[in-house]
Amino acid sequence: MIFKKPKNTLEGHGTFSVFSRKAYNPKNSDEELSVECLKCKKNSSSSELADSMYVCPFCRYHFLLNVRRRLDFICDKGSFEEFDAEMSSKNIIGFPDYEKKLNNAKIESTEKEAVVCGKCTINGYPAAIFVMNPYFMMGSMGTVVGEKITRLFEYATEKNLPVVGFTVSGGARMQEGILSLMQMAKISGAVKLHSDAGNLYLCILTDPTMGGVTASFAMEADIIIAEPFARIGFAGPRVIEQTTGKKLPEGFQSASFLLKKGFVDDVIDRRRHRRYISYVLKLHTNRT
Repeated sequence: MIFKKPKNTLEGHGTFSVFSRKAYNPKNSDEELSVECLKCKKNSSSSELADSMYVCPFCRYHFLLNVRRRLDFICDKGSFEEFDAEMSSKNIIGFPDYEKKLNNAKIESTEKEAVVCGKCTINGYPAAIFVMNPYFMMGSMGTVVGEKITRLFEYATEKNLPVVGFTVSGGARMQEGILSLMQMAKISGAVKLHSDAGNLYLCILTDPTMGGVTASFAMEADIIIAEPFARIGFAGPRVIEQTTGKKLPEGFQSASFLLKKGFVDDVIDRRRHRRYISYVLKLHTNRT
C-alpha cells in the first residue's frame, strides 16, 4: 500500500487558491468559476461570491479572503498607504527547505510576507491597519511579521492613531524557531505602549486564528470581534483531547462558542465590517 502525503492547505494550496491575489487581477475578471462551499457544499459562481464579499449566499460561510480584497472592502478608496512593503523573511536559522517554502508562498500569494501594514481612512476616520495573509504560509508569524506589526503600533502611538487589525494565522512560524516565538512578547509590548497612550485597538479574528497569534496580540485588543465560523484557539482540538483525555464540547473554538464564553465581544458578518469599524472609530475619535 502506498501512502501519499496530503497537501498542506494551511500553506495556501488547494481549494482556496482560486481566491489568491491572482484572481484579483483585473485581467482575469471575466473568467467565471464555479466554487463549492466547504460548509454547505453548494456551488456559487465566482462573480456571485465577489458580490457578496466571498460569503456563501446559502449558509453564510466566510471563505478565506485575499489581503488586497479585504483592504479594498475596508479602506476608503485610494486612502491606503502601505508601510515596509519590501520587508521579506530569510532563512535565519538554516531550516531545511525554508527558502523553497518562502519562494512558493511568494508565488502563491504574490506578496512578500504574511502581513500587510499601513495607514488609511475608513469612512473618513484615520487609522493604522494590518491585515494578515492566509495565502502566505497561512499567515504564520515569523520575525518579519512581528517587526512589521510592531512598527505599525509604534507609528500609531506616535501619531495617536487607532489600530484596526485582521488576524488569520496557524501560529508562530516553526522554520524560525524561538525567534518567531519572541515576536509574541515584542508585539505585545508595542500594543501595551499604544494602549497606555490612550489609543484604541480593534481586532477582527478570521478563520483560523490559532497558536501564538491568539496567545498574544489577537486577544489583546480593546474590542475583539470575529467572523462567523472562525476557528480561534491555541492548540488544535485533537491535541487538546489527546492531552487531557476529555471529549471537547460541540463547537469548541468556534467564534460563536467563544462569544458565549466571553472571549470575543461580538461576531460580525464580513459584509458589515466597514460600517461596524467606522462606527467604533467615530465613538473613539475626538473631533472639534
